[in-house]
Amino acid sequence: MPNEIDSTQTPQEPARDVAAVTPAEAAPAPAAPPRLERVHDGSTPGVVEKRPEPAAAPVAPPIPASVAALALDVSDESEDDGDDESEVPPPSSGPAASAPATADAPGALNGGQNRQPGEGGRRRRRRRRGRGGRERRDAAAGAPPVDPAAPRPETPNGTPPPSATPTSSTQTPVPSPESTPRPEAGRSEDRRDQNRGREARREDRREDRGQERREDRRAESGEGRREERRDRREERHDRHERHERHGHGAERTNEVRGARPPVKREVLANTSFEETRVAIMENGRLAELHWERRSSQNIVGNIYKGTVENVLPGISSAFVNIGFEKNAYLYISDVLGDKGAAIDSTLKKGQTIMVQVAKEAISTKGPKVTMDVTLPGRYLVFTPFQSDIGISKHIAEQEERDRLDKIVRRLVAEKLGGKGVVVRTEAEGATEEELEREVKYLLEAWQKIEKGFADAPPPALLHQDLNLALQVARDVMSEQVYVYMIDNKDAFAEVLRFVEGFAPELKDRVRLYESKTPIFKAFNIEREIASIRETKVPLPNGGSIVIQEAESLCAIDVNTGRFTGSKSQEETVTQTNIEAALMVAQQLRLRNIGGIIVVDFIDMRKASNRQKVMETFAEACRADRAKIRILPITRLGLIELTRERKRMSTAALLTADCPQCRASGRVLSTETLRIKIQREIFEMTGGRPGGSIRVLLHPSVSEAFRSQQATIEKNVQRSIKIQNDPQLMWEDYRIILE
Repeated sequence: MPNEIDSTQTPQEPARDVAAVTPAEAAPAPAAPPRLERVHDGSTPGVVEKRPEPAAAPVAPPIPASVAALALDVSDESEDDGDDESEVPPPSSGPAASAPATADAPGALNGGQNRQPGEGGRRRRRRRRGRGGRERRDAAAGAPPVDPAAPRPETPNGTPPPSATPTSSTQTPVPSPESTPRPEAGRSEDRRDQNRGREARREDRREDRGQERREDRRAESGEGRREERRDRREERHDRHERHERHGHGAERTNEVRGARPPVKREVLANTSFEETRVAIMENGRLAELHWERRSSQNIVGNIYKGTVENVLPGISSAFVNIGFEKNAYLYISDVLGDKGAAIDSTLKKGQTIMVQVAKEAISTKGPKVTMDVTLPGRYLVFTPFQSDIGISKHIAEQEERDRLDKIVRRLVAEKLGGKGVVVRTEAEGATEEELEREVKYLLEAWQKIEKGFADAPPPALLHQDLNLALQVARDVMSEQVYVYMIDNKDAFAEVLRFVEGFAPELKDRVRLYESKTPIFKAFNIEREIASIRETKVPLPNGGSIVIQEAESLCAIDVNTGRFTGSKSQEETVTQTNIEAALMVAQQLRLRNIGGIIVVDFIDMRKASNRQKVMETFAEACRADRAKIRILPITRLGLIELTRERKRMSTAALLTADCPQCRASGRVLSTETLRIKIQREIFEMTGGRPGGSIRVLLHPSVSEAFRSQQATIEKNVQRSIKIQNDPQLMWEDYRIILE
């Protein structure tokens, strides 16, 4: 903004230091001692005092910048607002133009000439800091503070009173020489009022600009800054609307919770001598696959009487012998006893304890066990070592939750002696008689376990969980299940008797599959199982996701592929990410991927679009029966989550480490093998030319070698015979000198 100059008014006097004024000082001084200046002598650091000659001209030379900095107590500032407006118009004519320049006057540092952009704003800030520093020194000396906005008292000759606080122990403040012309008192007061008004308006504008700059710094650089601020405003507006509609507690937290969406389920079971496979279809689409093999029996949920073999305080863990080749792993958080106590003070080597398998052996690790035993039923989960009563978070209606809580509390007090119970989602709508019947069944099972623990020598199996077909009937059978179809007569009869016991109204939905076509082939499930091994999964719009499983982490990448969209790039990316979120949630269930999972979505510039993807992914995960905790999406489009893992993933169950690539997923390229073989031939022959060499290779590698045979012969200076050997692996070869 250009400097404001009012040609109709006399320019303002140069600004002077403001100090505490007493009535005695307001009286005119009897005599004016010689004027003092603070200058740097160039040889001694600091400021020294110099008394000019009395006959010196009234116009003093400009004070050097270093002296002005010392006089004003300048400190570094973290942000420059770049305001180039001048607080006072520069004097162009009139008596004030001949006034002596001081460190506080406009143009004192550069004589008022060649002012750079932003110099006015910086000079005003330095003056304010200088006044603040002097006021602090005055307060320390005992002088009362002075309001800078208050009009200055003037002496009868129109000059401001002298400062009451000397600037040094040897310096005596005096007024300016009487020969210096001064503007009239009334006009000076008007100009001060106008300047204070302009300064207030400039301060308001500077605050507005500072707020805008802070928002710009928080937003992304480039063209997205305005859109980022608009997106933040839209998000705040949407959040307020959600709070008004549902209350502050209805917003989704990191943990996926709430009622699961209604679906139509079909359960298909394939039973043979070696394994049992169960497929759960939801709305005609494969959602879950479960395996149980005779060679590796499922032990999750089994309760054992074991012996503590080792207690390791260094890792707060213990190892328990429960009768398997590898000892079970028991972490301190799964130990019953005083919370916060060391594990070696709770468990001792050779101690007999009751444990339940929480996670089966995976890779080289043994099974994980817990001392907090639970007995699951259809409607309730009995926790004999706890006293709390919990209700599934998927039961959303408060009235139903209150009804179940009242019934269960009565049953716990009358039947279970105050032991803990968790109400499962399937208990929604269950009658009081059904809940009481299940409490009786769980209590009888627990009494049998207690008797076995007292009588059986360790290690011993105290309770075995149901087989896979019965587990699915217990956990999945509900009004949403259209049919439970089994292709084995014995398994069909067993499941039918089990369903008749806890849900007679659902027994008609258990059916026997009698067609000659295998059940999984008839429903196209075999093809779905074959695709589980693929790392690349296509999306409906042409994009794809790439799933890479590791031992402790699963990384999923999203790609647009051939999908280009019809609008903007942001819309194309958002649509692809939304479809990918739905597919990722489906594949996690289908492949039974657990542990830490990182999903790398395509970068989205708008925060509102990132929130759409986050909400879509969280909503798709509601149907998953495993516990999932989702962290908020980052600015880079990453979503981190954890999914409960009790068994190995489907891919790990179906596959084994590749002997060709040594489980790395990659093998040496043909060019790398060619260079390596050439180097070995050169070492074997010592670089001597002549003779022939025979090389035996994998058939696919030999084809690539034949295309480079001339180059190989030139490099080794010998004739080469390349032969196929199907028994060799990709990276294996044989070199024969002839």
